[in-house]
Parts: sequence; structure tokens; C-alpha cells
Amino acid sequence: MEIWDAYDKSFEKIEGKTLVRGEVISDGFFHLVCDVIVRHTDGTYLLMQRDHKKQFGGMWEATAGGSALQGETPLECATRELREETGIVSQNLKEVGKIVSPQTHSIYVEFLCTTDQYKDNISLQEGETIAFRWVSRDELIRIGENELVTKRIWQFLDF
Repeated sequence: MEIWDAYDKSFEKIEGKTLVRGEVISDGFFHLVCDVIVRHTDGTYLLMQRDHKKQFGGMWEATAGGSALQGETPLECATRELREETGIVSQNLKEVGKIVSPQTHSIYVEFLCTTDQYKDNISLQEGETIAFRWVSRDELIRIGENELVTKRIWQFLDF
């Protein structure tokens, strides 16, 4: 069972209230989700292909990310998700923005990771991802809606 902290729309933690993955989140409550887009120092971006068993299976993601566990800060969540989903361990994460989504009861905290890691040294997380590729900025921008799961973070980047 995955337990999350509850937040209000102002990103204030609601003391004494927890949320559980898979249970309905009541109106006025939000959970924290962190996304990390990875840019290599050569200017390319990392894409990860979702496992076919997952929602949006086979589609590509421009971010590593997921829900913050109870007690995690946004940076701790982003760092953990980046390591779990890509194998990248980095202290070079920069918060680039936040989005509150009443539809999903989520507060998305968006991060940029710039890395010089060897590009073939990406780990796939079993049950989450099945492939990866590095693409140029122009290729990333041209990827169609039917290929890429979300472009939420793009509003905070210089595209």
C-alpha cells in the first residue's frame, strides 16, 4: 500500500490527513507528483518508453516521475523517481515550476536534470519502462500527441 501526504491547492500539507494510492481523493485534497525531464549536456533529451502493461503502454515519456511517498519533499521524490526509472543519480535537479490539477487531484512539481552521464548507462525499471532513446530538442518538439504521454513540463522550458 502506497501512502501519500495530503495537500491543499496552495501546496500546504494538511496535517493528520493521508491519502492512499487507488482510493478516491476527495475534492479539496491533492497529492504530490514530481516529474523530471533529463537533458544531456550535449543538448539531447531522454525519452523512456512505457511498459505495454501500463496505462498508455508503448507510448514515450519525456519525464521520469511519480507520486511522492508520505514524508518526501518534492526534491526527494524527484531524485528517487529519477534513480528508479532511469538509473541516473544526480544532485543537479532544478525545480522549474508547479501545476495544480483539480481534475487529477494532483500538484505536479516539475524538475529539470542536466547530466553528463554516459548515454548508454540508462537503467530500465521492470514493469515501468521497456526502452529509452535520446532525441534532439527539435525531435522532442515534433513528437506527436499519440506518441508522447504528457507535455506538461514543456511550459516551463525554453522550447
